[in-house]
Amino acid sequence: MSDLSQIEWEEQLEADDNAIVLDVRTQEEVDDGYIPNAIHIDIYNGQGFIDEVNKLDKSKNYYVYCRSGNRSGQACAILDSLGFENAYNLEGGFMNWEGEVAE
Repeated sequence: MSDLSQIEWEEQLEADDNAIVLDVRTQEEVDDGYIPNAIHIDIYNGQGFIDEVNKLDKSKNYYVYCRSGNRSGQACAILDSLGFENAYNLEGGFMNWEGEVAE
């Protein structure tokens, strides 16, 4: 797992043709806006989160974010423990995101 600054995360994501963006916030948070093309799996779903994540392709690179960077850091640790090789945490999360936003 790697913690990436907002700039590093966005630059690496743009250059990565094997990338999946993963939003681990609550549905209410997602309703206020999200990074385009993100897959939403709420980390607060506990075992449901793990079950959904286990359906994902482990060969992809996951760019994970939440509101502040805390839950996405936990999500990256979970991904690592489940055998995902590349999980990147967005430091500062969505509240500091200056890139494109979808609603």
